Amino acid sequence: MSAAAVHSLWTTAADPISKIDAPKIEYGQLSPTLIVFGAALIGVLVEAFVPRRSRYYAQVFVSAVALCAGFAAVVALAAGGYGTTKAHIAAMGAVAVDGPALFLQGTILLAALVGLFTFAERRLDPAAHGNRVDSFAAQAASVPGGEGEQAAVKAGFTTTEVFPLLLFAVAGMLVFPAANDLLTLFVALEVLSLPLYLLCALARRKRLMSQEAAVKYFLLGAFASAFTLFGIALLYGYAGSVSYARIAQVVDGTVSGVDPALADTMGNDALLLIGMALLVMGLLFKVGAVPFHMWTPDVYQGAPTPVTGFMAAATKVAAFGALLRLLYVVLPGLRWDWRPVMWGVAIVTMLAGAIVAITQTDIKRLLAYSSIAHAGFILAGVIATTEDGVSAVLFYLAGYSFVTIGAFAVVTLVRDAGGEATHLSQWAGLGRRSPLVAAVFAVFLLAFAGIPLTSGFAGKFAVFRAAAEGGAAPLVVVGVISSAIAAFFYIRVIVLMFFSDPQPNGPTVAVPSPLTMTAIAVGVAVTVVLGVAPQYFLDLAGSAGVFVR
Repeated sequence: MSAAAVHSLWTTAADPISKIDAPKIEYGQLSPTLIVFGAALIGVLVEAFVPRRSRYYAQVFVSAVALCAGFAAVVALAAGGYGTTKAHIAAMGAVAVDGPALFLQGTILLAALVGLFTFAERRLDPAAHGNRVDSFAAQAASVPGGEGEQAAVKAGFTTTEVFPLLLFAVAGMLVFPAANDLLTLFVALEVLSLPLYLLCALARRKRLMSQEAAVKYFLLGAFASAFTLFGIALLYGYAGSVSYARIAQVVDGTVSGVDPALADTMGNDALLLIGMALLVMGLLFKVGAVPFHMWTPDVYQGAPTPVTGFMAAATKVAAFGALLRLLYVVLPGLRWDWRPVMWGVAIVTMLAGAIVAITQTDIKRLLAYSSIAHAGFILAGVIATTEDGVSAVLFYLAGYSFVTIGAFAVVTLVRDAGGEATHLSQWAGLGRRSPLVAAVFAVFLLAFAGIPLTSGFAGKFAVFRAAAEGGAAPLVVVGVISSAIAAFFYIRVIVLMFFSDPQPNGPTVAVPSPLTMTAIAVGVAVTVVLGVAPQYFLDLAGSAGVFVR
């Protein structure tokens, strides 16, 4: 073959490459995520270049500024109309900028900021070798109880890597509910999950239990991710695209311009139904719905308590946001297929969470089963398939996240010689020893139970009303029964704290720094304000309740 012929082959092969368009990215509209992601990268550089004694202060400063700036960016976008009139699909179809996305991103950023305060707490444990210590292992890579760990504690080391890990997790959570194609959804899922697997393994006390929790979470999370990815592959085979809008068009039968190579498999209902089931399964794992809940109690109990609080709040918000977008934007045409399944999941989740919680003797496990029951209540709002259902779920998530972080922040205060005292018997008589702490915890428990004048009541009422109007009245009856069962074990803890005699050698309540005090105060304030005057926030959630297609 002549040189000229080879040259012509190269030029014809290379010619179409000149037609690839440069990607069009709306950086301003993606700024909340980009700010947090950039700060996470700065946090990694801080670990590399800042002297060890200054890292803690640098990391806390960078993290706090990033979360505040991210929230300010969300507010600016919402004020600019991107939640309503200017809602659209950004980043070449990968990310939606609309009301639900901005509302959930704002909630995640505020919850992460409050969670950051509990991460940064360094006054609860007595100082070790003259150094203040936090909730995290002195040196994560050392063998629990080994010489390396003892040397690290003696030298005053602290694991400041938790702050960039927190920011990476938050960055993933910000993209997750806004993802507008299946690949973006999966990448966001991994970005939010991997830092959480690591954070769960970093407890300073009870390190073996913490590492066990992390391994369980990682293995089950890997299974869930595999199911999700397989579901994405099947949906791509069904629709010939990973874009939410395109899949919705194929489901509705309104698609045009089909690629001949994909025409054979497109429209195959088996691929659609199995793919949808696997994808929804992955999201139900993240929200902790039965029967995908088995990781929840073990991980909540074993992880460092600040991580548990942050994870319990923010992961639920992100995962329910993604689930709502998937069911309302991609699969509205399949409503008759997924609603009966979701009915079953919601009923089993509400009842199992409430009933199994009664048998728990550990306060963190009790809150874990409580969170499972709450996942069931929120699913009732998802099933409503109305605009009111979306706004009710958004409101519930906002209220629930702050109550959860506040409750776990209180758990960090009750301590004995071995660290946190989480066995319920140790909480007996707490109201006499420390009336203020017991009263604050009682407020959070009453909010979980859905007692009037708390955010829990306003949220449950909104969700159940939306479900009833959406034709799911029997579900509401089950929800009310589950709430009554759940109220029993919340009230039982309150009775134990205020009407039992304290043990002579019982735990003490540590005096925290202003950081944890702020986290708890914000939790109480949000709980009371959303309970006493919820209308403004319900209206805010209502105006943010429309997805862009």
